[in-house]
Amino acid sequence: MLSTLIQDTAQDADALIEGESVEKTLSIVELITTGGTAGIIIIALLFVLFIVALYIYFERILAVKDASKVDSNFMNQIRDYVSDGKIDSAQNLCSQSNTPVSRLISKGISRIGKPLEDINTAIENAGRLEVYRLEKNVSVLATISGAAPMIGFLGTVIGMILSIFEIANSGGSIDIKTLADGLYTAMTTTVGGLIVGIVAYIAYNHLVVRTDKVVYQMEANSLDFLDLLNEPI
Repeated sequence: MLSTLIQDTAQDADALIEGESVEKTLSIVELITTGGTAGIIIIALLFVLFIVALYIYFERILAVKDASKVDSNFMNQIRDYVSDGKIDSAQNLCSQSNTPVSRLISKGISRIGKPLEDINTAIENAGRLEVYRLEKNVSVLATISGAAPMIGFLGTVIGMILSIFEIANSGGSIDIKTLADGLYTAMTTTVGGLIVGIVAYIAYNHLVVRTDKVVYQMEANSLDFLDLLNEPI
């Protein structure tokens, strides 16, 4: 009798351990697919936002990297050409470089002979256009960093509503497993939204820092060019 009781207890313990191991190995895919249509739609939307954020980041980081490539001897060559009156040679050098800095200098060279204030205004206007090009779609990245967590929270609220709906229609007998599955699914959307939001936020700030460096480079070279025009002949 005692041996039978011990065996039954051991079997129950084994069954409990096996049940716990099954719960611990529950995959993310199962959590998503068991979350109903709303949960699947929200996770799919977050995945699309994640892909868009990665695309914008890598596309912009390559563009900013190309924009920051300026020959260290570029301004010295411009100085020599302008000092010698070789305006066409200076313009050709700017065309060959084809960077934001060279385009600003080219704009200033095209205004040589006009008042210095007009040259400065032309360079500033060209600089605004270059900054706009550098910041293309970066605002979308900022929007994703803020919208993704909210979309994830929306999925959490929907999951909680569905769980409460199941409890209200259970007729007094609450199925803990069904409730737990609903809560797992609700938390999954939150985690997904936070992951997408954090990645987009980090990518956005990194792009802002890199863009600011290029803008500073543009301003520094523009000031050098204006100083060159102010030098006595």
